[in-house]
Amino acid sequence: MAKPTATYKITVKASTEHLSKVRNFVAKHAAAFGFDQQEVADIRLAVDEAYTNIIKHAYQNKEEGTVEIELGHDRSKFWVTLLDTGAAFDTTSYSEPDILKRIKDKKRGGVGVYLIQKLMDDVQYQTEDACNTIRMIKNK
Repeated sequence: MAKPTATYKITVKASTEHLSKVRNFVAKHAAAFGFDQQEVADIRLAVDEAYTNIIKHAYQNKEEGTVEIELGHDRSKFWVTLLDTGAAFDTTSYSEPDILKRIKDKKRGGVGVYLIQKLMDDVQYQTEDACNTIRMIKNK
């Protein structure tokens, strides 16, 4: 990945109480980068899903954990990285949900990873030294 020309960072507790702060932080910088309203909404939703998954799955709704959100960009892409020290997401156990069946069966939830992958151009997961990272990239 090319070296970003700007980096912004916030750290928040792993709590839905901070969702609006995270959403606003991401939206502000995505809009400043030049994305249109729909692209900003897509990025915000992807980050919302990733942050919520960290709260629910990595930290199991325990608010002791923190999530660091880093944003950056170069001329052609904007990236958002979320870092946590909770339980790691096992990418090998993930299988794409059957969306039509979930709708037909009126099932809620279970589509966060799918949404993130559809809304962003590239999604990378990494766990190293007890730190989990999800990096989501949106091309200009």
